[in-house]
Amino acid sequence: MTQDRKPSSALGTNTQLVRAGYDPFDYHGFINPPSVRASTVLFPSAEIMDTHAQKYTYGTRGTPTTNALCDAIDELEGSAGTILVPSGLAAVTIAFLAYLSPGDHALVVDSVYGPTRHFCETVLSRFGIEAEFYDPAAGAGIEALFRPNTRLVHTEAPGSNTFEMQDIPAIVEVAHRLGAVVTMDNTWATPLYFRPLDFGVDISIQAVTKYPAGHSDILMGTVSANEKHWSRLKETNGALGICGAPDDAYQVLRGLRTMGVRLERHQQSALAIARWLEDREDVAQVLHPALPSFPGHDLWKRDFKGASGIFSFVLAVSEKAQHKRKAQTFLNALTLFGLGYSWGGFPSLALHVNLFDRRVAPPPSGGPVLRLQIGLEDVGDLIKDLERGFAASV
Repeated sequence: MTQDRKPSSALGTNTQLVRAGYDPFDYHGFINPPSVRASTVLFPSAEIMDTHAQKYTYGTRGTPTTNALCDAIDELEGSAGTILVPSGLAAVTIAFLAYLSPGDHALVVDSVYGPTRHFCETVLSRFGIEAEFYDPAAGAGIEALFRPNTRLVHTEAPGSNTFEMQDIPAIVEVAHRLGAVVTMDNTWATPLYFRPLDFGVDISIQAVTKYPAGHSDILMGTVSANEKHWSRLKETNGALGICGAPDDAYQVLRGLRTMGVRLERHQQSALAIARWLEDREDVAQVLHPALPSFPGHDLWKRDFKGASGIFSFVLAVSEKAQHKRKAQTFLNALTLFGLGYSWGGFPSLALHVNLFDRRVAPPPSGGPVLRLQIGLEDVGDLIKDLERGFAASV
């Protein structure tokens, strides 16, 4: 006897997250799927081995555990297929390698995740692929940058560290009209707050290290494709042999079950702290798309359903020579905010943003940029901790 399962479209977000990608009655009623660790898979006959006429053939091509996570991500993304890779950066790079060839030209947003820029300027350039960085505010004006060999446009909204918004529908219209694939790093919003494929994006990328896993202990990325581009992504993934581990997939799938309620808390706390920061004279600017004062707020309000828990602010420091010292003094005074990279987990984090690699979009002025990941602690405690930072950096 199997459980009656309603179509996901009839369910609320948190209900969908609890159920996505796995039916307990497929495995004797156990609520969580088994963690199937596998390299070799046996075939019942030489004929089936010769034709690969069974669902599982080798560990790199999927296991019941990794497939459960892929199915859940497909349900959330509205995608034709998803691959798992060992990190968020690997998710971006495999997408680029799937659709770019020597001699191609790619347009990459200038507010892109730093390691993605490094990959473009090193590996892609060695392969004879030129990546040109464009202003995140380009919108439909990106058409002026297209060349006959432009094959891919990479977007990221909001942008890493400085959170510039992009007009995704306008960029998609131009790119598709001129024959380019559109990829998007959607780690900040997750498919709960923005579904790239619904806006015409071809490839949606997530570092599920962040909010889906949610506990600062897993590295994994997902790449989800629409119907038109799924076969090429799947083929490239198989050729490269890059795959996510079943134990990590199990942990991410478990994290998905609570991602909705965690994101609500991250959003609520981050907005409370962002608004508090806006009222301080020692803050030059708060870089949070959900604030009406932010330049890209109208795009965020038009397209996004919510905001996550990471944003930046500019510490007001008049002398540029003092930027690094003031930023480090501020950070060293914190006791609840950990000093660390990444985000999306339960603890709050802070770091001094380095924007030396910007090519087109100028970095914010007025002082050093500090990025905050607002975790699940009480807002009042986090504000007191930030007050310690401000007091120390006077």
